[in-house]
Amino acid sequence: MKKLFLSGFIFILGVAGVSGQDLHFSQWFNSPLTTNPANTGFIPDADYRLGANYRNQWSAIMSQPYRTFSLWGDAQVFRDRFENGWMGLGGVILRDDAGSSALTSTQVYGSAAYHQMVGFASLISFGFNVGWVNKHINTQNLKFPDQFDGKFFNNTLPSSVVLDRTSSNYLDMQVGLNYAYFPTNKMYLNAGVSIQHINRARESFFSTDPSGFDSRIPIRYIGFVNASLKVNDQVIINPMGYYTQRAQSSEAVLGMNAQYNLQDNGDQQVIGGLYYRAGDAIIPMIGFIYKSIKLTFTYDVTTSSIKHYDNGYGAYEFALMSQGFYSQYNGDRRQSLCPTFRQ
Repeated sequence: MKKLFLSGFIFILGVAGVSGQDLHFSQWFNSPLTTNPANTGFIPDADYRLGANYRNQWSAIMSQPYRTFSLWGDAQVFRDRFENGWMGLGGVILRDDAGSSALTSTQVYGSAAYHQMVGFASLISFGFNVGWVNKHINTQNLKFPDQFDGKFFNNTLPSSVVLDRTSSNYLDMQVGLNYAYFPTNKMYLNAGVSIQHINRARESFFSTDPSGFDSRIPIRYIGFVNASLKVNDQVIINPMGYYTQRAQSSEAVLGMNAQYNLQDNGDQQVIGGLYYRAGDAIIPMIGFIYKSIKLTFTYDVTTSSIKHYDNGYGAYEFALMSQGFYSQYNGDRRQSLCPTFRQ
């Protein structure tokens, strides 16, 4: 019965749309373009990169869990056009399937950023992205409060809730700013802020809003700080923090991971880490780096009251990334801005 009530609540949130959370990943640091558009082309140890993310959430509660996919890529361009600066171009495709209500979200964004060195140890970046968003819902599997018969949600009963359409399309815009500081080859600090949904598009399955209800998307704010510190030739640690707020909802994450070098040239590394999402979950992480490919896995162990429904099995997530240098830099690669095991 508890699962039934929770499922009905989730379905209702899906229809509301505007009050629900944005697509997000526990490994926000491995989804750079969705975290901050100023990260586009901000690649401290390469010239281009490609990535993919997958998140599966609430599989212990729902027969059709929430699943989020992303494909993204970015690259540095025009490095010979600006004095001590360059541009970044990239894009990301996101897809989310939200439970058995079949609320799906498809998002396609293009990103651009400019990066300028300041002195010998600082970098300032500004970026923006513009995207198209489609949200679609299958009303056949929706359950509304007036369809609860006292024991079950019965979607064969008539409901007073009638959707005017089953799809919503709109443009979405984000801006962001980053600052990086790298005084030595053993220390790298980075902080950034971004503002998402700055155009406040209307997102609704109804033609007009009820009195007192605003279907425009609330602005979302994201801030993060991270560091990379080379302890010795075998260990690099990466402490970091993340905070986001949208309307009355907020999320704060603190944690750290460490890279352990298995070979002198850094071509093989293992990664281990632990993060904490305040009031919600403990998130252990493991991973492996082989040459230019990095694969990481995290698991959200629920600590909030929802653990009574999912027994602590919150979500699992994979992130895959590959990066490299342009062919013209072979044999004369530019210096990495962050600590590295590579000689």
